[in-house]
Amino acid sequence: MSDAVKSRTVRRRWWWSLWGLMAVSAIGITAVFVPPYLTGSSFAPIDRSIVGYYASLVIHAAPAGLTLVIGPLQFVPRLRTRYPRVHRVAGRVYLISVVAASIAALYAATVTPSGPPLQVAFYILVMAWLYTAAQAYRTIRRRDVQSHRIWMIRNYALTFAAVTLRLYLLVGTELSKAIPSLSFRDIYTTSGWAALLGNVLIAEYFIVHRILVPSARRRRRGSATATEAPQPLSQGH
Repeated sequence: MSDAVKSRTVRRRWWWSLWGLMAVSAIGITAVFVPPYLTGSSFAPIDRSIVGYYASLVIHAAPAGLTLVIGPLQFVPRLRTRYPRVHRVAGRVYLISVVAASIAALYAATVTPSGPPLQVAFYILVMAWLYTAAQAYRTIRRRDVQSHRIWMIRNYALTFAAVTLRLYLLVGTELSKAIPSLSFRDIYTTSGWAALLGNVLIAEYFIVHRILVPSARRRRRGSATATEAPQPLSQGH
């Protein structure tokens, strides 16, 4: 086996390992955290005296959970190739769910008692979520598949903030046992910003190294091949 083939095999294994971790995490967080909202409870303390706060979280949780579960399947090339119609329908359901979850999240962010620092993080997250969804839809309507893929990676990175936020909350809660001065508000605010910024940075790193750089290399190889190809001789008179 050549070094190039070995390298591709290793990259492929890493890709499927990371995809599997992402999919399992998304499904697990959805299964654990969404049902309590739908049954009238939650893991985090919620001030139910705020009008519409809990209702907005419930309305947000259902479509947001759907986006978490659908998202990983949209990135599987074989599924896209073999079942393009399923991919398109699932994509529409995903984007509609993003819009529905975003509207509810905007209200929840506005009335949350967690304070302005967390509100700003949530506002940025929601607006970026809507913007990347709109760009993903616009690019696929233009048949620009590569740009569509890039915008969907960015969008799902923001969707996946629901997973990383809760992981950070769990870690922060454990830390608070050793550091009693850490309040839940501090942990929640830090987790919100870490989930937003961390996921964006990881998405951009992935886009550059898995899409943009390989695409540039292919273009350079294509240009070099075209330049080196023998030109046909012109006919003499």
